[in-house]
Amino acid sequence: MHEVVGRVGDAESLLAVVAEHEPDLAIVDVRMPPTYEDEGMRAAAEIGRLRPQTAVLVLSQHVESRHAVDLVGSGGGFGYLLKDRVLDVDEFLDAVDRVGNGGSALDPEVVKQLLTPPGEDDALAELTPREREVLGLMAEGRTNAGIAKQLWLTEKTVETHVSSILGKLGLSHEAEGHRRVLAVLAYLRASVV
Repeated sequence: MHEVVGRVGDAESLLAVVAEHEPDLAIVDVRMPPTYEDEGMRAAAEIGRLRPQTAVLVLSQHVESRHAVDLVGSGGGFGYLLKDRVLDVDEFLDAVDRVGNGGSALDPEVVKQLLTPPGEDDALAELTPREREVLGLMAEGRTNAGIAKQLWLTEKTVETHVSSILGKLGLSHEAEGHRRVLAVLAYLRASVV
């Protein structure tokens, strides 16, 4: 069950409501008044910086990449979904639950536009096409089981790909932070430069 603690019409009010109510999750429209440009995305990134325990789910009509990497790197639950693809209520609620529980939910189109093929001198250049595909699904917030189902692979094969990706990106077991998130961040950073 979900309880709505506030509903606002602009980014400034959003930040105030989040500060006052300390919600588990904020659902944010990328474009908010007064200019309807990227106020919502900037507010979402600020929530991620100032209050990482509040998960953020961003909804947008189009992919806005300027602050997307900040959102992904915020450390808490995060999501970025395109409005026209959030027609199935059960899928939307699944994304809300995943993000609210500290996970991620990225629309495949968002991932596709943000994750362009890496450059030649990039650490990601060593990844095989299948490893890039697995990493892209990791960026969407899918588990190994979810990736296996999507790609018609066994979970053991997905585990092998994930292990190879983490190794090629230099993310050993001693790496500080969550290695899957660090791999996704490396992938996103390489695509935005």
